[in-house]
Amino acid sequence: MAALPSSSSSSPKRPYSGDSFLAGAARVSSERYPMDRVLESLLSLPDPSVSLDLSLERILDSAAAEVEKDQLIDSAMRVASAIVESAMRAARRRASIHNGSCWPLPSDLTVKVFSMLDTRSLCHVAAACSMFSKCAGDPLCYTNIDLTTKEPKINNAVVSTMIQRAGKNLQSLKLGIWPCQATTEELSQSLLYSSRNTIEASGIQSSVRKSRQWKESCMLTRSCLSGLSADGGFAGALLKRLHLYNIDKMDGFALSAALSVCKSLLDLEVLGICMELRQIFESVSRNCHSIKRLSIESSETGRDDTLKSLTCLDLVNGCPHIASLALKGFKLNDHKARILVRGLVNLNLVDFSTSYSITGTFLRNLGSSSNAQSLEVLILRDCLHLKVVEIARFLSAVISGDFRLLKHLDISNKDGLSAEEDWNIRCYSPSIPITRALEERPDLCILADFPLDGCDQETSSSSSLQIEDSQLFSPDYSSTSDSSYGSGLSSGNEDLYDGNYAFYDGDSIEDLEYQLIY
Repeated sequence: MAALPSSSSSSPKRPYSGDSFLAGAARVSSERYPMDRVLESLLSLPDPSVSLDLSLERILDSAAAEVEKDQLIDSAMRVASAIVESAMRAARRRASIHNGSCWPLPSDLTVKVFSMLDTRSLCHVAAACSMFSKCAGDPLCYTNIDLTTKEPKINNAVVSTMIQRAGKNLQSLKLGIWPCQATTEELSQSLLYSSRNTIEASGIQSSVRKSRQWKESCMLTRSCLSGLSADGGFAGALLKRLHLYNIDKMDGFALSAALSVCKSLLDLEVLGICMELRQIFESVSRNCHSIKRLSIESSETGRDDTLKSLTCLDLVNGCPHIASLALKGFKLNDHKARILVRGLVNLNLVDFSTSYSITGTFLRNLGSSSNAQSLEVLILRDCLHLKVVEIARFLSAVISGDFRLLKHLDISNKDGLSAEEDWNIRCYSPSIPITRALEERPDLCILADFPLDGCDQETSSSSSLQIEDSQLFSPDYSSTSDSSYGSGLSSGNEDLYDGNYAFYDGDSIEDLEYQLIY
């Protein structure tokens, strides 16, 4: 049997890769050892401030040139700064190791807990330690981003960073300066009518969100939403909720660009932003076909009259799932309101507060439509041209059995209701059948807050507006009314042919032409 070749005659053995590593580690250890000895001697000083001071003075005295002394002082400062930074890093590492060993939750559960925090608290947690910072950087923690503040503190860079961290997990985004809350003096005392008693309800308001009278401009600009459309709209693809408050530099084109990538949007709220309602409607109806809640409040009450009837129809056809619609502070007339309310069959909340041109005629015959059966909340607060007679007719429809799901009605008006023949004649104490309605519908909440001052002055002018319950349901009154709420026999064009109603938004010709073909 042939002997095996000896190791000396064989090819040279390939060196183990770990040998070089150990050799390098040994060299590093031998090189760092003198520095360790120096640092240990410094740390072992009983009173380092005095010892180091005397030693530095002796070294400086031994230097001959002034330039050399300056260099020695700079070197001492650099060494001292490096020691301080090294000590701080070591402290953070030890704290992180301690937190990791003491923290009872694994990283995945920690991320789950952090994802339940609001954005401000999440930022505070991330600054606590490196372990928390790593967990707080997980995209799941940025599913719901809320960067609303009372003062302008957030800029575009912060928003872009947050959106980038969230990535495809982003579902909710709230930006801007939150509107100031109304003070107690600004809120008038409201009366909540019930079937049992009358109680004060100053805390119940149709909307506590007032357009913010800000002293400082918002730091966010029109490009604050550009992160949603970056990388082909990756971040905005699954966004469900978008709320924007008082971003004065935002315009319709920037918002349209952002909405173009938000195909899954369900909730859009825009408050105090200077852009046309028509632009918002066009963008929403074109891109957000699944939206269920739309709330828009004008920054300039009563000035935006850009909305057209065809635009309203496009919204009805493009966004049939809208269940909550709030349009506040716009020149929205009854014809356009009727298109929206009758066309959106899933509506359960309608809020047309501070709508300048609404008289209430859009409510006629609404009780006979299918979507009226699902209406739960109707808010017509502070509508300047809202008429007493239209509210009386609406309540008569409620008493007759229409609007069975209606739970909340707000007809409060700080200027009083309008007379039938002249809206300049205000009624501060209208006799409308609230008591009768509550007797028939004890589950219904009616807010009817009208100013008490001016009642004595307006007694003569508003006396003709007192509509008693018996008069409201008499055959004579029903026959003289030009429309019935529940009959369904009317064509729905009353707001166009009512001689006492005037269009205030300059769209009467278009409305008339459209109504003839609708």
